[in-house]
Amino acid sequence: MWGGICRRGGAGPPRRPPAAPPPTPSSPEAPGTGQEVPGPGVPKVENPIDTTRFASEPCSTLTDSQVNDVFGRPVTPKPDLKAPAGPTCGWDPADGSGASVNVIFATVDSLGLTGVYRARGTNYKLFEPLEPIEGYPAVIYGTSDYRSEGVCSLAVGTSDRSTVDLTVTQSRTKIGQIDPCQAAQTVASKVMTSLKRGK
Repeated sequence: MWGGICRRGGAGPPRRPPAAPPPTPSSPEAPGTGQEVPGPGVPKVENPIDTTRFASEPCSTLTDSQVNDVFGRPVTPKPDLKAPAGPTCGWDPADGSGASVNVIFATVDSLGLTGVYRARGTNYKLFEPLEPIEGYPAVIYGTSDYRSEGVCSLAVGTSDRSTVDLTVTQSRTKIGQIDPCQAAQTVASKVMTSLKRGK
């Protein structure tokens, strides 16, 4: 469908962020208020998803067919259940394009999208709420704005206390041809379809 839009590493600019920057925990707040979710202005997740099974098998979030749609070819997934930000799966074609997709079941806190919203303007210089993805609230975020370099991260609320995060990076040949955050939303839609099906 749009194989090769993603990118990781390669001969990119030296300031390029990691393919899966860990979500930043929110700042502590006064007792009795810090754990209230959703926080002010944060959309509520009306139909929570139990992502326990997927967090234990993060690479099951994209089927082989979906991976083919994304990259235009089969790609072997690489799980990391002990990644700093939470259980992660990465798809990184060994074709020299630098394309990649990373899916993270964030465990840095139990605040869901509230933790992301609290970091806007401080830890997250890039912060843009999105229209719901498959019916679930979502937001683009980043410690800096790397979209011009083909990198986009977003978080989708799977419950008021949990998110699934994605980082999509474009192949060098696709940078500037399509907004990487559009690509990230396309991947997120596929992931959320899997999560909603529960298999």
